[in-house]
Amino acid sequence: MSVAKVTEISATSSKSFEDAIERGISRATKTVRNIRSAWVKEQQVRVEGGKIVEYQVNLKVTFVLDD
Repeated sequence: MSVAKVTEISATSSKSFEDAIERGISRATKTVRNIRSAWVKEQQVRVEGGKIVEYQVNLKVTFVLDD
């Protein structure tokens, strides 16, 4: 039997929501082991001059705790 924990992270990208998700997961795997899934909780954009300049996602990341 395993026990998992859920933590929330935020990531941004100037390209797309998908890129922000990939950046967030990539960064999380550098310090968190055993990541099993992620849920996109929120998405938002930052607008300047009528154009989207940044995409942001808030992710709930699930990882299994070590024994």
